[in-house]
Amino acid sequence: MKRPTRKARTEAGYHPLRRSIGVPVWADIFIRLGLALGLVALVVTIHWFDREGLVDSHDGHVSLLDVVYFTMISITTTGFGDIAPVSDRARLIEAVIVTPIRFAVLFIFVGAAYDFVIRRGWEKWRMRRIQERLTDHVVVLGFGISGSEAVNELIERGTDPSSIVVMDNSEERLEEAEALGCNVMAADATRDENLMAVRVANARTVLVSAGRDDSSILIVLTVRHLAPKVPISVVVRAGDNELLARQAGADNVINPVRFTGLLLAGSAQGSHVADYLVDLASVGGRVQLVERTVAPGEVGRTIDQLASGGRGLRVYRGEEEIGFWEAGPLQEGDVVVEVLPTDGSPQPVR
Repeated sequence: MKRPTRKARTEAGYHPLRRSIGVPVWADIFIRLGLALGLVALVVTIHWFDREGLVDSHDGHVSLLDVVYFTMISITTTGFGDIAPVSDRARLIEAVIVTPIRFAVLFIFVGAAYDFVIRRGWEKWRMRRIQERLTDHVVVLGFGISGSEAVNELIERGTDPSSIVVMDNSEERLEEAEALGCNVMAADATRDENLMAVRVANARTVLVSAGRDDSSILIVLTVRHLAPKVPISVVVRAGDNELLARQAGADNVINPVRFTGLLLAGSAQGSHVADYLVDLASVGGRVQLVERTVAPGEVGRTIDQLASGGRGLRVYRGEEEIGFWEAGPLQEGDVVVEVLPTDGSPQPVR
């Protein structure tokens, strides 16, 4: 399956939960205000040095206060007419210098009004709408190496990027996730309010990869407290922490170090074992592992008679794990793990 390009994903209209802002709101306000005041001061200076070209119909004398007054009514296009440019040079200055500055000041204030009133209000409303509709989504807590690879693999397997929510503290990582089309949020995944904001209790599954085992286990504890029934998968790197992760509430504990050891051991037993393991793990290979609930039409059949045409490997019946060599007739509620060809056309499951 060909992965869509970044441009295609952007054009598809995916939007983040929160847009990252380069500078704080208060800093942006002061920058705009300072720029506008600087332009006004520039016009006041120009008018002051060319005050001989201005005429005051009130008293015939143009003071500094008159210059400031004339500058403000000129920039705001009010124009009472009591002070006016009369010399050719003064009129040229108004046309060539002051008029562009007038437009610039107006654009600054209009742009500020749009940014701080209209756009930010729209973004907050849109964020609330996205959050309210979040259900059956995938929550990825941590977008490091493991988290990013997991998201890429999910997208390759057909998961809609707009149904994936990525939470991380790194804006750089979130930009990468946003480029993939995911919803993003810069927040601490150990805080209840942040997990509630992405409606973790309504998620399809939660993937945890915080980079540190202690952080990942703490996140698992927090998620399990808020979402008792949501499946949680976590990455831990120390073998001693696998039991702790399960006790914290993780349903699946992945140890990349151990998996690497399995690949190495497999390569020692044959040149093709490791290749096949990687093939199984990735949707880009010729075959893929699929876990699903047994369909009604498959109840009573054996594991080698699956309607999908796949090769059944294992049956999960409650807490029991049953290998293909010992599995009897399939029962309602069984979960089967099977191997399917990636590019094949398996029969629909009924």
